[in-house]
Amino acid sequence: MTAALTPFRSKAARKAATPAGMIPVVRRPGFDFNADVPMWWWDNDPFKTLLLAALSSSFPPGERFFIDSVRHYQSQITDPELQKAVRGFIGQEAHHSREHEALNGFLQERGINLARLEKEIADFMNVLRKLSPERQLAHTVAVEHFTALMAEEFLLKYDALDEMDPRMAPIWAWHAIEESEHKAVAFDVYKAIGGSEFTRLTEMMAVSVLFPLFTSIHVYQLMKEAGEHRNWRSWARGIHYMWGKPGVFRKLLPAYFKFYAPDFHPWNHDARDLVEKAKKKWLGALA
Repeated sequence: MTAALTPFRSKAARKAATPAGMIPVVRRPGFDFNADVPMWWWDNDPFKTLLLAALSSSFPPGERFFIDSVRHYQSQITDPELQKAVRGFIGQEAHHSREHEALNGFLQERGINLARLEKEIADFMNVLRKLSPERQLAHTVAVEHFTALMAEEFLLKYDALDEMDPRMAPIWAWHAIEESEHKAVAFDVYKAIGGSEFTRLTEMMAVSVLFPLFTSIHVYQLMKEAGEHRNWRSWARGIHYMWGKPGVFRKLLPAYFKFYAPDFHPWNHDARDLVEKAKKKWLGALA
């Protein structure tokens, strides 16, 4: 059952968690993907490249779902600052969807079959749309926590962007920066509408199974279609990178588990220093 709607009375409390003036900036980039970009454009490695390709396939349908789940409650928000943040969130996610559609089309032309994966994700999102609006928003909150951590602690903190072909890195840098900028918007809306803790936590438990499961299956499918599924060196390097050294996924775990704390807020993990450095390096005039 959807929680009863209540006004967002604790504006001061929100400001204590979300930095004042942290309104997502809607940027309108236009990325060109040149035909001479190497096939394995991240570290000359099939596993790493196809991991990001698999994630990219999920972005257009996923971000449309996130927009709709937040927009459902947009008229219920009374805090002017949160209203602005919601508009910024919707704008950023809309542009993420558009730019990744272009990237996915580019990769599709190169023989990486992302259209099939994108349809599978879209079909799954249509199943989720049958859930209550509160649980749909809780799903968005959970996935936004995952994507913000991956953006901050995976793409921005280590050398992933520098290892990519310089014509491919900017779209991932831009996306990571904006994921961090708007990471608390869905959460703040969820708190504003009185979303239940039970729904928030149980939806994260479901996402914690589904997100890595879908991603793992899709990476294997792409590796197999590319004839790289027996490239044990690539598998070993990728797994070592994620779980060994530097162990980017392993190092996400402490921040991930904080989601289950009663006093959790996305901005308890403040990565503005990483984001500011990335903006100066990758966004140029868009910063």
